[in-house]
Amino acid sequence: MSELFGPLLDAYDERRRAELVAAYMAVEHAAAPVPEVRFPALREPALRRTVAAMLALSGRTLIRYGREWTSGYHDDVAAELAADPACAPPPQDRAVLTLVLVHAVAIPRAAGLLDEDTWLSPYPAAADELRRRSQLPVGELEAALRRLRTAGLVTQVKAGADDAGGYVPGPQFHRLTPGARRRLQEELILAAGPDSPLAAAIRARRRAARTASDEGEQA
Repeated sequence: MSELFGPLLDAYDERRRAELVAAYMAVEHAAAPVPEVRFPALREPALRRTVAAMLALSGRTLIRYGREWTSGYHDDVAAELAADPACAPPPQDRAVLTLVLVHAVAIPRAAGLLDEDTWLSPYPAAADELRRRSQLPVGELEAALRRLRTAGLVTQVKAGADDAGGYVPGPQFHRLTPGARRRLQEELILAAGPDSPLAAAIRARRRAARTASDEGEQA
């Protein structure tokens, strides 16, 4: 770590270097966003810019939630990773995750129970509902849910000892940038209501953006 961050840390004394490394480790490894009050390097703008520069060396960026911080991949890097088949979850995992997002996020949001920008939810997708809605055999569904839990993409919650429980988006959703959250919201609309006017508007906007991009490259 000292070799990687040396050029960024050399300008600081030992105490400041320790604060910068502590903030970096916290935003990279804590499951949830960390409060800036606990980390001087997140409270002070100049030091926070250095933390952001440390993250940028590995294609990552700071993500803010009010007065809390975490880290995630920069949008450009995330797009490259998503295009790599080796980095993409298997189709059944993506299908099950979509079901969880529809029932735990999209439906409560449509009912006015969730903010438009949040992907964390106190409204679990019931396990029985997932079994009814999924076209996967029960064994494959449960295997997909186990993989998603291991990856931090879903979290299993229970209301009581005898309750079958349900699933909500996992801690990795904290690490979405604002742009990634917005794109995910569009993808969920396209998946849940492909024939809706909103889905048509999303497709039209994307076609227009691609056309503008192609014309810019040809110019």
